[in-house]
Amino acid sequence: MSQGTLYVMEMSPRSYVNANIVKHFGLDVAIKTEKDEAFNRAFPLGKLPAFIGPKGYKLHECLAISNYLVSLVPKDEVKGFLGKNNQEFASIIKYLSLVNQEFVPAQYQALFMINGRFPYNKKQVDEHLANAEKVAAILEARLSEFTYLVGERATLADFFVAASISDGLKTIFAKPFAKKFPSIARWFQTVSKHAFFEGKFADFVIPEQALVYTPPKKEKKEKKPEAAAAPKKEAKKEVAEEAAPAEAPKPKHPLELLGKPKAVLDEWKRVYSNEETRETAIPWFWKNQYDPEEWSLWKVDYRYNDELTLTFMSNNLVGGFFNRLSASTKYMFGCMVVYGENNNNGITGAFLVRGQDYKPAFDVAPDWESYEFTKLDASNEESKNFINNMFAWDEPVIVNGEKREIADGKVFK
Repeated sequence: MSQGTLYVMEMSPRSYVNANIVKHFGLDVAIKTEKDEAFNRAFPLGKLPAFIGPKGYKLHECLAISNYLVSLVPKDEVKGFLGKNNQEFASIIKYLSLVNQEFVPAQYQALFMINGRFPYNKKQVDEHLANAEKVAAILEARLSEFTYLVGERATLADFFVAASISDGLKTIFAKPFAKKFPSIARWFQTVSKHAFFEGKFADFVIPEQALVYTPPKKEKKEKKPEAAAAPKKEAKKEVAEEAAPAEAPKPKHPLELLGKPKAVLDEWKRVYSNEETRETAIPWFWKNQYDPEEWSLWKVDYRYNDELTLTFMSNNLVGGFFNRLSASTKYMFGCMVVYGENNNNGITGAFLVRGQDYKPAFDVAPDWESYEFTKLDASNEESKNFINNMFAWDEPVIVNGEKREIADGKVFK
């Protein structure tokens, strides 16, 4: 009888620890990297990893799933994977919780700002790196005296922590981190070669230099070649040459080719900014602004909600996205909200876009592909209610059938 189905994120080191428990101990658990109908019904938050067991047993959160999967292994095969006694088991949970709650968020917040996924803020990056090093100092103190984090052999704590810090080691930490924390570097080299990882880190190399933030390059305007000086005297020509027709100026934005719409977008933005949203602005929008022949409506969802942590950071992410969309200000209007709470939130929103395609409006932002775009039909009551709520922010968002309170948001106008 099958022991269940494990859903993991293929690129997440913590997810593949769950998957490797299944593989290492030969559990009869199916591993899926894509969400399906069963997943969507069972997990309204849509977060990975997740587990569905026999008789509909559901489990989410990577640490809980790890412990449950190990409990499925026959005792004679576990051999101290979760420690030899209650004290060792508690110590394993200690390190799992410490790294998952403190180190991992700090590492990825810094990494995503440095690699451009999140808006860069040097002060915040420095704070995140400092917080990560505080946790590293605790690990270093233990590993300077012992081979492993708990006991005398590798446990779940070692595998989980090694996987968790691997992304940082190969990017924002690199050799400077390894020199500062030599015991962690030695321990990582030992644990990463364990059969548990099935060669996952066989080619892993800690780079010499840490990844640093590179500001986007500004496009340089090409200088027009200087015209040659005209001769002082020009011979008279019997037949005047016809001047070549001047090329039509290229549009500054692809949506400029659509021409001016009947309803001026700035008028809607003025009404939205100055009138009561539900009582006046939204009825005005449907009566005077929205024309399905000239405009389209889109639901916009962030693709990586499982990586979001604090709600204010998620809102900053939206702000950065809006800043990079500034070239399309004349051609669209929208609102995006952050729903949920710290360490369990998501980003969604609704946009009015000139024309029938979202791409010309959004691809001016380098991170537009981090979002998913779904065209909305205003004649559909559910879609219309969603748009109204995104403009008003006064009702919970429905996510996978569950009501989620709006924590924050921003308006693109």
